Amino acid sequence: MESVMALGRSPCVSPSLSSIRLSSSIGTSISLSLPATAASATSLRHLAAFQSPSHLFSNSLSSRIHATEKKKKNPQKTHIFLPHLVASMEVEESYIMIKPDGVQRGLVGEIISRFEKKGFKLKGLKLFECPKELAEEHYKDLSSKPFFPKLISYITSGPVVCMAWEGVGVVASARKLIGATNPLQAEPGTIRGDLAVQTGRRMITNPNLCCGFPLWFKEGELTEWTPVQAPWLIE
Repeated sequence: MESVMALGRSPCVSPSLSSIRLSSSIGTSISLSLPATAASATSLRHLAAFQSPSHLFSNSLSSRIHATEKKKKNPQKTHIFLPHLVASMEVEESYIMIKPDGVQRGLVGEIISRFEKKGFKLKGLKLFECPKELAEEHYKDLSSKPFFPKLISYITSGPVVCMAWEGVGVVASARKLIGATNPLQAEPGTIRGDLAVQTGRRMITNPNLCCGFPLWFKEGELTEWTPVQAPWLIE
């Protein structure tokens, strides 16, 4: 149903009033008398509601075209999470060592259980008294640091636990399990975040990709075996 609106002043009313006459295609009409200012505002609103359909569609189309052109000129960066950029999907081996403070505090079982619960396979494990020469070889990249003598003294102060772990993306995943170097900045739920308070007593080394095996494990000390839970961990 189409509607037509006629506006004008009525001769039968005071100058302060305006007459609004509405008529429709079915022959009915309604006349309203309103103050001039109210009638003007009301009429403008009604006229806006009855814009030409083609005009409305053209505005909508032009807006969409403008938005599309704006996106082309200023493309937004899309952030996509790619798991393979964080952790390798290949089966890896990693050397991790529990330091003397972790052994002395009786946390060996707690630490090992974190990796077992994650689903990594333990291939080598031994309690070991680290000689000074071995410690210096292991930390030779830090030999120029002022704290190097103190570090060697600390590592050789008591037994350590040498561990060899295997699993998909074990290096990157183990770093997350262990936590930040500074225990006070490590997230709750990580080994250091839950069990340590000082950088000099952070209990466990960062994982290395196999490079510790020749130093800490002799030939024949690593065991190749298949856990029964393997099919429930990896497809």
